[in-house]
Amino acid sequence: MADPIPVIIYTDGACSGNPGPGGWCAIMRYGKHEKVLQGGASLTTNNRMELRAALAAFKALTRPCAVEIHTDSEYLKKGVTEWMAGWLRNNWLRYDPRTKTRQPVKNRDLWQALNAAMQPHRITWHWVKGHAGDEFNERADQLAVAALNSIGVKGQPDLEGLNTVVPQ
Repeated sequence: MADPIPVIIYTDGACSGNPGPGGWCAIMRYGKHEKVLQGGASLTTNNRMELRAALAAFKALTRPCAVEIHTDSEYLKKGVTEWMAGWLRNNWLRYDPRTKTRQPVKNRDLWQALNAAMQPHRITWHWVKGHAGDEFNERADQLAVAALNSIGVKGQPDLEGLNTVVPQ
């Protein structure tokens, strides 16, 4: 079996209002090749746009890869690297310290789809500070805002519980 293909991904989500119109971008780099993915929704949250960007990038990979993924979203990175194992153990429930009860994980539809899309890949997650001069993070941010202003304002809503479709 050949070594996994090395791919570098930069993702970002943007939202005007929370909820409000939103956009997302994933920049995928393999050697000298680059692919930009964008999307948006007319009514969504920033966290959903961050998740959509990562989900779209992983779904675009056609074979197992060694992925270095860069995000400025602590929600996305911690969700995958710190929280998801517990959610899986607890049937997608999280502990709410305010009520001392288990509550459904927010954005469960996207977390479940992301979990499935990540399975064939070897992944290293990197958090980068947003708006701090990282060339590709800045570019992903600009493209996510552009998607918000073009696709997002005209798109369908994407809020949990609205029967939105998560691409398979």
